[in-house]
Amino acid sequence: MSELVTGEAVALELRPARLPSRALAVLLDLVVAVAVYVAVTVALTAATASLDVAARTALAVAVFVLVLVGGPIAVETLSHGRSLGKMACGLRVVRDDGGPIRFRHALVRGLIGVVEILMTLGVIACVASLVSERGRRLGDVFAGTLVVRERVPVGPTGFPPPPPPWLAGRFSALDLSAVPDGLWLAVRQYLARMQQLDPRVGWAMAERLASDVAARTGTPAPQGVPPAAYLAAVLQERQVREARRAFGGGAAPGEAPGAPSAVAPPPDRPQPLPSAPPVAYPPPGSPVTPPGVSPRGSARPPAGPRDEPPATGFVPPA
Repeated sequence: MSELVTGEAVALELRPARLPSRALAVLLDLVVAVAVYVAVTVALTAATASLDVAARTALAVAVFVLVLVGGPIAVETLSHGRSLGKMACGLRVVRDDGGPIRFRHALVRGLIGVVEILMTLGVIACVASLVSERGRRLGDVFAGTLVVRERVPVGPTGFPPPPPPWLAGRFSALDLSAVPDGLWLAVRQYLARMQQLDPRVGWAMAERLASDVAARTGTPAPQGVPPAAYLAAVLQERQVREARRAFGGGAAPGEAPGAPSAVAPPPDRPQPLPSAPPVAYPPPGSPVTPPGVSPRGSARPPAGPRDEPPATGFVPPA
């Protein structure tokens, strides 16, 4: 299995597409684009036979730019990274953190693709994909994107657990625009792998990530909320807004017009946080202390076989 690995040695469940499947997808896209370009060119040649040579040349250049350059950009933007060739091969273009791409990502990929695919017959793109560990061409490197496989065998994977019910909707008005994609990626990977971490290490990592998120949002984390539960609730809010931005919908209370909404996505779309093994959260107002430390701050002796704290990384011992 091909995975993305972060600096904390945590694996992200994305499968980068390799050169053969990407080349086949690009070939299918080029066949469709060239067919459309030839049909439009023939129609314009017949319709503009009375124009002079300069006008017909200008129209030919405009058709080339619109069909072979603007067409792929528009298709990837509207389909959120799935062109006809990629749909046939089971591929999708996503951001480095796994989120859906936007117009700026498709624009950078399309403009650089003119040089590395059209003008050099794909030689530069093939060399870049072979050299890159994740099979990225130059357009992906500069756009911050990655082509991944969607049709993969279902296997045991780690999913971020949902937040506790008493935190539902608590961060719907939080401003998340200043949180960078790299921090979101670190939060998601921590939540997906926290059950595999030592309780003390997991608690320290959760506190650091929660502090970084609170500093970016300008709002401190609520008192009495465990850092891991806070991260899970904020991540769910962000993924719900990303789903609303990708699949459409109005602005929710506390959001500016055009901003991503906190309303749940349509029922026919996958939920932003998939199901995960149940995680026990402390009730609101309970003491929040790191593992191995009593509520008064004194170190606890090593836990015995019967009172060993759960290895979820969420719940501090009572």
